[in-house]
Amino acid sequence: MERESDQIIKAMDDDDEEEEEDEEFVLLDLGNVYVQRDIPANAPYMLSGLDTLNPMLVIGDNLKMVGEYEETIGTCFVFSESESGPVVHEEKGPSEANLFMGKCIIDSKQASSKKVKPVACLHKVLKFRVVQEDDIKPATDKN
Repeated sequence: MERESDQIIKAMDDDDEEEEEDEEFVLLDLGNVYVQRDIPANAPYMLSGLDTLNPMLVIGDNLKMVGEYEETIGTCFVFSESESGPVVHEEKGPSEANLFMGKCIIDSKQASSKKVKPVACLHKVLKFRVVQEDDIKPATDKN
């Protein structure tokens, strides 16, 4: 027979499983912004309002952008890229003439390669545009 405290703990565990949210990935498209402005590589930024129709992105102190979601056609896959180590060949096989048996040889003539691995798939793109002064209306202005 289960104790009441055990039943409460099980009920709490069931609630925790239901509260887990699915992760959703969104691609931030700054293509139009790069044409208009120079964005430093490591500039601080603040992204807010992802759960609204028009999220805001502020880069540095003076670049403010507003975004708009667009559905993708099909599924977009996101990959990460990293340097792959050099190709190493291990010499195997018995031979009286094989002086390198059990040794590893690095092929210096081999071109460097990259390792690509999938990160996520997504169904939305968040396109940003620069906010112009005309777009900002004071909250006290009631016409």
